[in-house]
Amino acid sequence: MTIAQTSTTSFKVELLQAVHNFGPTSANTFKIALYTAASSIGPSTTVYTTDAEVVGTGYVAGGNTLVISTSPTSGNNNANVPTAYVSFANSSWATASFTARGALIYNSTQGNKSVAVLDFGADKTVANQTFEIVFPTADATSAIVRIS
Repeated sequence: MTIAQTSTTSFKVELLQAVHNFGPTSANTFKIALYTAASSIGPSTTVYTTDAEVVGTGYVAGGNTLVISTSPTSGNNNANVPTAYVSFANSSWATASFTARGALIYNSTQGNKSVAVLDFGADKTVANQTFEIVFPTADATSAIVRIS
């Protein structure tokens, strides 16, 4: 199985259909679920799935609720291309014991529709420690969700 880091194809279509709302007054709730290397989440993932989701101490199926740290805004990326972006605050699981290889960001308010897949590049294991997802800098070049 493989995990492919990407904004999902269905998310791109759903943006044009006004399904997802990242605005500061939005009632949409975004979550992040963790997956093992046995997962095959990627561009064709359309909704949250429990297949190959992490099981372990300190982790609850469905993952954590994300907090939007940077509301939708815009700027120019490193190639001077106008880019819209949004970002989330870091998310963590305290006193955790499990192994994760990737994650799925999804919109639990909108039928658990997928947003993006994260590939950690290797298994990440914690044993009675805090497991933290650290999101990149919230700017037009690095934010986790960008549209150029």
